[in-house]
Amino acid sequence: MIIFLFGTLEVLLISAKGLENTDYLCNMDPYVVLTCRSQEQKSSIASGKGSNPEWNETFIFSISEGAKELNLKIMDSDTGTQDDLVGRVRIPLDPVYHEGSLPATVYNVVKDEQYCGEIKVGLNFAPEERSARNFQMEEEDYGGWKQSSYM
Repeated sequence: MIIFLFGTLEVLLISAKGLENTDYLCNMDPYVVLTCRSQEQKSSIASGKGSNPEWNETFIFSISEGAKELNLKIMDSDTGTQDDLVGRVRIPLDPVYHEGSLPATVYNVVKDEQYCGEIKVGLNFAPEERSARNFQMEEEDYGGWKQSSYM
């Protein structure tokens, strides 16, 4: 029997500090786009919070086999122009699969391979075990196909 990894990943987006301010005249309005495989969610905009925003928001992702990392993209919301990329974070998920939960941890925010602040995130994983059985059907299970004849 093969065990596959399924379950629910709870992400607690707490805060960030020391982010590079992409707005020159005022404080930036950061938000975070969280992506796990094809699932994407977006935090609220921390209006006017600048380089040290707080969100304290929880996000839920359905985890299926092969989800190896959680990606965070920190953006600065701009009115009238395209939002600016502040930085990115890649969080490996193997530790939370093994531990079940990881306390609030600080991760480096990186842009163009340069450190540009940090973000604090907590993770919880609730597994749901599903098994795949090797279905071996006996000949009789096919509705007596061997006994039928076609002329």
